[in-house]
Amino acid sequence: MTEQARIDHLAEMLKDARARTLALIEGLNDEQLMGPRLAIVNPLRWEIGHVAWFHETFILRGRDDRAPILAHGDALYDSAKVHHDTRWDLPLPNLRATLDYMARVNDELIKRLNGGADDAYFYRLTVFHEDMHDEAFTYTRQTLAYPAPRFGYKAPAAEGGGPLEGDAQVPGGILRLGVEPPGTPFVFDNEKWAHDVALKPFRIARAPVTNAEFQAFVEDGGYRRRELWSDDGWRWRRNARAEHPVYWLPAGLGPWRARRFDRVEELKPDQPVIHVNWFEADAYCRWAGRRLPSEAEWEAAASGAPTPDGKALTPTKRRYPWGDEPPTPKRANLDGFRLGCVDVGALPDGDSAFGCRQMVGNVWEWTASTFAPYPGFSPDAYKEYSEPWFGTHKVLRGGCWATRARLIANTYRNFYTPDRRDVFAGFRTCAV
Repeated sequence: MTEQARIDHLAEMLKDARARTLALIEGLNDEQLMGPRLAIVNPLRWEIGHVAWFHETFILRGRDDRAPILAHGDALYDSAKVHHDTRWDLPLPNLRATLDYMARVNDELIKRLNGGADDAYFYRLTVFHEDMHDEAFTYTRQTLAYPAPRFGYKAPAAEGGGPLEGDAQVPGGILRLGVEPPGTPFVFDNEKWAHDVALKPFRIARAPVTNAEFQAFVEDGGYRRRELWSDDGWRWRRNARAEHPVYWLPAGLGPWRARRFDRVEELKPDQPVIHVNWFEADAYCRWAGRRLPSEAEWEAAASGAPTPDGKALTPTKRRYPWGDEPPTPKRANLDGFRLGCVDVGALPDGDSAFGCRQMVGNVWEWTASTFAPYPGFSPDAYKEYSEPWFGTHKVLRGGCWATRARLIANTYRNFYTPDRRDVFAGFRTCAV
């Protein structure tokens, strides 16, 4: 890639991320942009300002030592110092002023690129940070029953469909868990660096758990059977008074339904169950006589391949389940263009070497693993990204339908506390 091509690519990523941000607030009024005071959402007007502040802080101020564009920006938008519960009470600029601030920051970043300055790592960091917030904005629209966003592009219909039953057999061996140095142009600190993990042979479901499969757990009294739940999980279930996934509506005399954004739809049996937390996934596994995969097992099933005799893992890994080529709509349900999940049997072109489907896209997948540093971990420039959350969060892998394709790969580690149900998360299981 030439220098100009690289500059053009970074500028296009900036513009694309910002277009997605603006699409996610489009059509919302002032009251919706602030929203109710909830622990799992931010006021959207605060959050879009924070995204611009992050760009400015890490590039214009951090790399060029410029004066702040907003003199009081740190007091408003520094998420490490501004407590979540206070964000509704801040003297935030109005929407027009916030959008002007965002546009000014983006214009300055693009001018800086066109002038020859290139800190590619930091440009990618800020774009990916905006991509993550854009996914969170999508969660917020679902949580608050706002209308579904419109992105101006519709992906082609997904090939295939229906359920996908059965397990894939993954041989034992040594997995190089994490990213090999040097590798991709950008690596998050919690992916560094690849290290040997010994795995025993295991069997993992070819597809995530479906709505129909999870419905059987619900209708068998799964939420009321204490023996299926861990101590922490049972405590959460009682406090939340949970009887079924958060957006499911009781069946009564008819079929189960679920709320999707501001509409209620009949539950689609062959789509993956979504908006379940780690405790719910763990309880389902006990009911089904299965277990969650460790993140190393998940990465082996997604990125590994068997030796010719099928008895071990090869030493090389794939960047994506299907190989090293970037995602396409035929391989993975990403980028939000389908505005929801597809059946677990869809998109066979995205299968891993072991025949596992949709390991990238559609739904995030909970793993059994607690989020922890890899050996030799040290934080990168964004020091608050990973380190504060070690030991308290669970690892999810694979991305969801709203995840940006440029962000995700087999090695990407997402992490949430085990009680979170707003995330577009499901799970697949392993044989015990």
